[in-house]
Amino acid sequence: MFTGLVEGVGRVEAFEADPHCGGRIRISSLPWSEPLSKGESVAVNGVCLTVVAPDRESFVADLSPETLARSNLSLLKPRDEVNLERPLRIGDRLGGHFVLGHVDGIGRVSSIEPQGEFWTVEVHWPEELARYAVEKGSIAVDGISLTIASLTPVGFTVAIIPKTWETTNLKTRTVGDPVNLEVDMIAKHVERLLGPGSGESPITPSFLKEHGFF
Repeated sequence: MFTGLVEGVGRVEAFEADPHCGGRIRISSLPWSEPLSKGESVAVNGVCLTVVAPDRESFVADLSPETLARSNLSLLKPRDEVNLERPLRIGDRLGGHFVLGHVDGIGRVSSIEPQGEFWTVEVHWPEELARYAVEKGSIAVDGISLTIASLTPVGFTVAIIPKTWETTNLKTRTVGDPVNLEVDMIAKHVERLLGPGSGESPITPSFLKEHGFF
């Protein structure tokens, strides 16, 4: 599990993939205080990957066909920048929100507008993700924990502070670029509990309204 607070940007050094057979990627590592170890998880553009071959300057991870089909990792090429984050540890501060590293869909950057030292980025998303989002709620974009500033008929906008702009790969994005999206996992669990076949769940719309969820 991750927080969406990207620790830095790595660079793709090598990438081989087949959409039917999976692939393998090598990424330049960050100067972490503790070196990566084999079997450890790392979020790459918001996708949870397992380190299979670490060294002091880079690490290698395998990519399953499912990962290639559901994320923008299939479009990477050498020298591309990717957001990196190590998993949350018990006792760490949770500065972002709970991010599993399981991408729900791919969005497209539709506009990037500078506003003084800040930026407003609009993203169009797959229609099926809209029901999981609320204004001022959280969403992970390429692994970055962001607050939804506003909802649009076809997506959402986020306000980017200078720190986020400089320490992530957002600064390399242009209109039309694909971005990995992970919606709030709590919203998905609530939908499952209230959906058909869920039985006599005590969590009902009236229960949620009574306790201030909407």
